[in-house]
Amino acid sequence: MKLPTTLFTASAMAAFVFASAPVAADDHSAMGVDPVAFVEADADRTARVAQQLWEFAEVGYLETRTTDLLQSELAAEGFAVERGIAEIPTAFLAEWGEGGPVIAILAEMDALPGINQSASATRDQIAGKHAGHACGHNLFGAGSLTAAIAVKNWLEETGTPGRIRLYGTPAEEGGSGKVYMTRAGMFDDVDIAIHWHADDENSAAARTSLANRSAKFRFTGISAHAAGAPERGRSALDGAEAMNMMANMLHEHMPQDARMHYVITSGGNAPNVVPDFAEVFYYVRHPDPDGVDAIWERLEQAARGAAMGTGTEVTWEVIHGNNPLLVNETLAKVMDAKLRSVGGVEYTDAERAWAEQLQASLGDAALPLESALEVGEYEKSLGYGSTDVGDVSWATPTVGVRTATWVPGTSAHSWQAVAASGHSIGYKGTQNAAKAMSLMAVELFTNPQLRADAKAEFEAARGEDYEYRSLLGDREPPLDYRK
Repeated sequence: MKLPTTLFTASAMAAFVFASAPVAADDHSAMGVDPVAFVEADADRTARVAQQLWEFAEVGYLETRTTDLLQSELAAEGFAVERGIAEIPTAFLAEWGEGGPVIAILAEMDALPGINQSASATRDQIAGKHAGHACGHNLFGAGSLTAAIAVKNWLEETGTPGRIRLYGTPAEEGGSGKVYMTRAGMFDDVDIAIHWHADDENSAAARTSLANRSAKFRFTGISAHAAGAPERGRSALDGAEAMNMMANMLHEHMPQDARMHYVITSGGNAPNVVPDFAEVFYYVRHPDPDGVDAIWERLEQAARGAAMGTGTEVTWEVIHGNNPLLVNETLAKVMDAKLRSVGGVEYTDAERAWAEQLQASLGDAALPLESALEVGEYEKSLGYGSTDVGDVSWATPTVGVRTATWVPGTSAHSWQAVAASGHSIGYKGTQNAAKAMSLMAVELFTNPQLRADAKAEFEAARGEDYEYRSLLGDREPPLDYRK
């Protein structure tokens, strides 16, 4: 396997962290024991784990080396680790402490298939590698690990009662690992959950997400010689394409904030053979779960009509489904203050040169590099992505943060995101996320009024008659969906 073009020794990895913007002392000096100091002291591990996960680049439900690494690091720090939770082999729960509130930190870990890149600032694919951390989940896992250990150290040093948990949550990318964990009651006794994500900016804004559902629609027909006996064939690909045509017409009649997209995952192997099998993989998104249901019903009708019109048969398998993120502004405003006390990411001269080289590939999307030092304004807004953190947020009050781990202007799910996720720029942003999360956790352990206020907002937002409903139904985890 070709190694990334930018590698770091332990001493070099330690050095880059301390070039980050300084933490404001007045935010946490009264805590006695400084949780940020624990994060800074763990810089080597943050970078080492992030780099290892980046190299593993394991896809959803197949993150075996990834989960083993995270679990071993936590066990070595004294956490009690329960593996294979919610009937998912790579999911785990690690806990330290006793009594007091339960504060959870989420740790994503899966890579994206079909994309890879070295840590070079120019396009440079790694031969033989079929996945990459284009959404920065290697950073997510490493940063959450660092934060959880820092909070554990703080609890131990101060003697504060409470339990810190790290949840290893696989298959966020289309596998809805957290949904199965939520459905299994894994978050029922959690007081507050904290998460973060890689990004090209620093923000703790209260951004919601779209609900979504996906399924693989499978058409079966009758194979035949496409030239010698075409009348005997019933093309499964015709069925898939007819469905796609109707779905594309449906776009005109969808609400403004809805999204629908697809890929044909199987369409035959030879033009002179009428294909007897075809598969198309669909995503439907909407701000409200009921909106997803309404569009989904029409998509299913399109599939039935396509099969009827082409003389084929169709079945479908729901692969994943996520509820929208229920933001908690009580928590988000506090997280915003914690992030501002940490600040943004400051590049060294070498990092700036690397970032400028990468920005040449971003075109008009490139943003000033100085924006990595800034923290975006707090606001409540709608995000057009989807995440299985959404389901967690309906089980317990949840708060998140994003830090500038990528070069400003970089889009998620791009080769540029893969590159930065394996570079010191990514590790710096990861350290900042760990600092903000550890400060937030300490605040939650020491501020019962904040916990109570967050819980009150959470219960009011859900409503008295709320009952949890999973958008993927009662299906079991699709452990083979990436095979």
